[in-house]
Amino acid sequence: MLATLAGVAACQSNPAGNPATATSPMPTLQATKGSYPAAEGFDQAGSDAKAMALADKVMQQMGGYSAWQQTRLLGWDFLDGSYQLWDKHTGDFRWQKDSTVALYNLTSKQGRVYRSGRDISATPDGEKLLGKMYPIWVNNSWWLLMPFKLKDSGVTLTYKGAGQLMDGTPAEVLNMTFKNVGVTPDNKYEVLINPKTNLVEEWAYFPKATDAQPAFRRRWTNYQRYGSILLATDRSDGKDGRGLGHISARNEVPAGLMQDPKPVAKL
Repeated sequence: MLATLAGVAACQSNPAGNPATATSPMPTLQATKGSYPAAEGFDQAGSDAKAMALADKVMQQMGGYSAWQQTRLLGWDFLDGSYQLWDKHTGDFRWQKDSTVALYNLTSKQGRVYRSGRDISATPDGEKLLGKMYPIWVNNSWWLLMPFKLKDSGVTLTYKGAGQLMDGTPAEVLNMTFKNVGVTPDNKYEVLINPKTNLVEEWAYFPKATDAQPAFRRRWTNYQRYGSILLATDRSDGKDGRGLGHISARNEVPAGLMQDPKPVAKL
């Protein structure tokens, strides 16, 4: 699959604002009309028409496929206190925490690590961090962008049926499983869509697709507009207040930002 929950129990909460309630008004966008094409390698045969139609509604409500494609630079705080920037067009991924900065390219799988501006790439700490960069991107971007990836390569999407959010709100439930993709392909997600908003408002994570009960169930709420798309900050379970902060989405990348070896101000 495309992400894991590894280490989340040890993460410190870094919520951005108050969680949205089920009755909170959702911001509206001029949804970009047009199709949401499945990525090459999406399991069209194993997926069903209702699930794919719901995925199309989610994409349109979050801004539309064209707006998603045009969005180039994404920034966000993750739950462990790190801050990252991802240039979708070049594959450059910039990760920083405290005085440590990793500059990595997702295509070449090459990068450098700096601490307080000094290159430590060849040290054990630097080599260890570089070895983790791709899985870190996979996991951390998944926590930000999962609703935009419902028809990604390797995904099988099926309709489970009617369900409920944790607060009792009716929901449409999708099963999301994976084939030969990502770092943990045995995972499964239940993706809960509010039919009144056409937005993903909850998710449940199963370490193995055959597990009877999820390892967690969390909100996907507090949507706001960033650039031309919607993104949600709340990832709480109703108790811990976890969330993503300093979210940004831009169509342009400031010159030199992705190559700066020192910690930068969050966008």
